[in-house]
Amino acid sequence: MKRKEVLLLIIMFVGVLSMKAQPTDYGKMSSWIRRLAVKESVGKRQARPVHSRSRQSVCAFVRISGDAEQVFQENGCHELARFGDIFIADIPVGQLRKLAAHHQVKRIEAGERCSVTIDTTAQIVNTEPLHEGRNLPQAYTGKGVIVGLEDIGFDLTHPNFYDEGMNESRIRRFWDQLSTDTIGSKLYVGQEYVTTEDIQNYRHSRDGMLSGHGTHTLGIAAGTGFDTPYRGIAYESDICLVSNAVTSDTVLIDEAQRWKYTTATDALGFKYIFDYAEQEGKPCVISFSEGSYEDLHGDNQLFAAVLDSLVGPGRIVIASAGNEGFHNTFIRKPRGVEQTGAFFRRWGKDNAFLMKSDGPFSLRMQVYESALRADTLVIPSSRVLSMPDSLLTDTVTMMGLEFPIEIQAYPSGFNPQETAYDFYIQSPDLFGYTPPISFELLGEDADVCLYRVYGEIEQNAMNPLLTAGECTHSVFSPGSSAAAICVGATTYRAGHLNEAGEWVKSEWGEDGERALFSSVGPTIDERIKPDVMAPGNAIVSSFSSYFREENPQTKVESDVAYSIYNQRRYPWSIETGTSMSTPVVAGIVALWLEANPNLTPADIKDIFRKTCRRCDETLDYPNNYYGYGEIDAYRGLLEVLELSAIPGISANNPQQMKVKEFGEGRWMMSTGGDGHAHFACSVYNLQGIRVPVGAQNQGNGDYLLDLHALPHGVYVVQLNSPVPALSGSFLIRR
Repeated sequence: MKRKEVLLLIIMFVGVLSMKAQPTDYGKMSSWIRRLAVKESVGKRQARPVHSRSRQSVCAFVRISGDAEQVFQENGCHELARFGDIFIADIPVGQLRKLAAHHQVKRIEAGERCSVTIDTTAQIVNTEPLHEGRNLPQAYTGKGVIVGLEDIGFDLTHPNFYDEGMNESRIRRFWDQLSTDTIGSKLYVGQEYVTTEDIQNYRHSRDGMLSGHGTHTLGIAAGTGFDTPYRGIAYESDICLVSNAVTSDTVLIDEAQRWKYTTATDALGFKYIFDYAEQEGKPCVISFSEGSYEDLHGDNQLFAAVLDSLVGPGRIVIASAGNEGFHNTFIRKPRGVEQTGAFFRRWGKDNAFLMKSDGPFSLRMQVYESALRADTLVIPSSRVLSMPDSLLTDTVTMMGLEFPIEIQAYPSGFNPQETAYDFYIQSPDLFGYTPPISFELLGEDADVCLYRVYGEIEQNAMNPLLTAGECTHSVFSPGSSAAAICVGATTYRAGHLNEAGEWVKSEWGEDGERALFSSVGPTIDERIKPDVMAPGNAIVSSFSSYFREENPQTKVESDVAYSIYNQRRYPWSIETGTSMSTPVVAGIVALWLEANPNLTPADIKDIFRKTCRRCDETLDYPNNYYGYGEIDAYRGLLEVLELSAIPGISANNPQQMKVKEFGEGRWMMSTGGDGHAHFACSVYNLQGIRVPVGAQNQGNGDYLLDLHALPHGVYVVQLNSPVPALSGSFLIRR
């Protein structure tokens, strides 16, 4: 063999060795992807013969600089969508570590399925809290706007989603990501249904027997009310739906497919809705009443970037803040403080929290037999960092019980000067109930933050010195992203009467204050969230008839009325949570988009800044409890239409004056029989010019407003009276 050929072989051999020696860069992975890759790697070393994750694939975000097509081809990946240098891709789980080691791959990210942001422990009976002080304008109904929902538990046949004449369903597109009818589907998972006939024949989303959540949220945003007073907000909008997978849907997903349903798949759902709106040439608002714990070390960077690419003029995402507002979720040990801690427990066998630190520290765990006797385990951060892949796995025995633990360290996604730690621990029984378990952060030379993922942070008499814990940083993703409008919940009622006539008490608050369950900010990178508030305690709306058939025992507690349509019985139910406040805001934004189809998320936040009701005047706004305050649909619409600049126009409706259309171009205003009411009536067009029309007294407190001689359009009517309830403005469409 010639010397040149030998030299070439040596070079090739060294190259192969260097490729094999290239380490996995776990810092490129989000926490959930990292755990998936680590478990797959451990499974390989243990030679698992069946159900290996290496045979499965995961839907994930990937940021690549360079030739993405070649990178994907080399690793058996399939591109699903592209947003600049960010891709949503189907990745073989067994290739995650190799993909992360590629020099052109900058980030791999996904989160496990979201959960719905609903809490049904307290409910009330009517929707008046939606409208008190925020009367919806008569002139705007969502016509010409797409209301999109990504949710679960849809009853596609409910009459609430037909037009007001019951001529046709307003559900124009439906993608069920869990559908098993995938023959001919061009979508990554499931199937889409594009004709009214196909949608109605499908009847309900595949998870419709497990939940009615989406039927309820859709009714709030866009239901007509059918034969009930429970009309939604944008009740003439067109509807586009995506039924996605959440934590409770796991039983419906084949094990070989389970990792295909992630936050990246949710993003594909958002894109599907916006793509349909673009095809129709209409503005669109998406309501997303789901979320997951904010990934604490930059795990949602790519998700946030994709959302930022999706939204824009006439493309808005509204997401719920979450229902963690009554939990302690955060502990901080500042530099210079030696130790702080609390007790942890969970109604389950596992507990999890995440930490970040700018220096060395120790984690102390104690399991108590009594206040005088406890087993102690101290884990220095240096021990974790010294392990291969900075991954410490162990099973420790304390008080005769075995506790498997796992701690993974990696560079913080927000600050390269900080190290992040994922901590997972299991117990033989309910975690921290018996015996009690505490965790402490030790070391005065480091600033350490701890964020709860699973479990409760609380105090216990076993050690009264461990009192750390505060309710902050509890807003869910994707509401925590800058691109999404994040919604918290207010509450008005102390209880409700259910169908059986029983009074069910609510303890979430009243009088328009923040509902105690509503999550609070800031975000992990210390931005203010939520953005806005809306009523979310015990809201009545349509519910799934298919869920009720499967779960008849639930109807006494939550159903308040029934409608009969096509010989089928459809329920109307009450639910509570930021799941309910989110479609309130989405429906109102649809009305604003009808008035101005080019509104951006920044425009909408500016409207919030100018028009929201400030729930607590002692606070500065925006803040991490209320954002800009509670949404005011009417004041916001006046701002969108630039009518707030007209001198003398009120930002509220006349509460005592009822207005009803009375023939073509005519409306009857009624004071409820008060024939001695005194008020002045002025009418303006959208250019702010007063038109020569007034109210004609018909007797018995009725007044005719005749606009039939005016051009077609929207007009603002201003009433001024010494009686406050007769003063205000409202909009009508001629």
